[in-house]
Amino acid sequence: MKTQIDQRAAFDVAILTVPITDGLARDGKLDATRTVIAHSGIGVAIHKGAPKPDINTTEAFKRALINAKSVGFTAAGASGVYLKTLFEKLNISDELKPKLKLLLGAAGEAVAKGEVEIGLTQISEILPYTDAELVGPLPSHIQSYTYFSAAASGGSKEAAAAKAFIKFLANPAALAVIKAKGMEPG
Repeated sequence: MKTQIDQRAAFDVAILTVPITDGLARDGKLDATRTVIAHSGIGVAIHKGAPKPDINTTEAFKRALINAKSVGFTAAGASGVYLKTLFEKLNISDELKPKLKLLLGAAGEAVAKGEVEIGLTQISEILPYTDAELVGPLPSHIQSYTYFSAAASGGSKEAAAAKAFIKFLANPAALAVIKAKGMEPG
């Protein structure tokens, strides 16, 4: 979406990661008023019906990855960058190297199709795939969150409607939908 905005695509509201919306606002492509809508943590996915590995502690998470036949994640984006550094921090990079699959598409989809045994991605990117099952979030002290903010286009023809929509997204009425999609408010 950032590329489309940079290429001057017409839009009224953009919902992107906070660093991207901040940059686009600095460039005058988004309204300077931005609203954080939700955040999403990284989760562990398996094929629906497969035995769920224990990931409740950092040590259990490490064992689950080391014992898996294959582990997939999307290298691009905030989660992929974080996971690479996490594997190094947990001192399991070398053990994971032969079983890691850097994905071009969604990790939830790769798990659903049986392309990888374990997928790592934002929880909100696991839930849409019916044949993928969320084992759970990463243990809290190694978790990483991605925050999403909304902003109106710098040149929106419907600026009042765009701002009303953003206000609605930040309203408690939207909370149930945000949670159902695997995210948390603000």
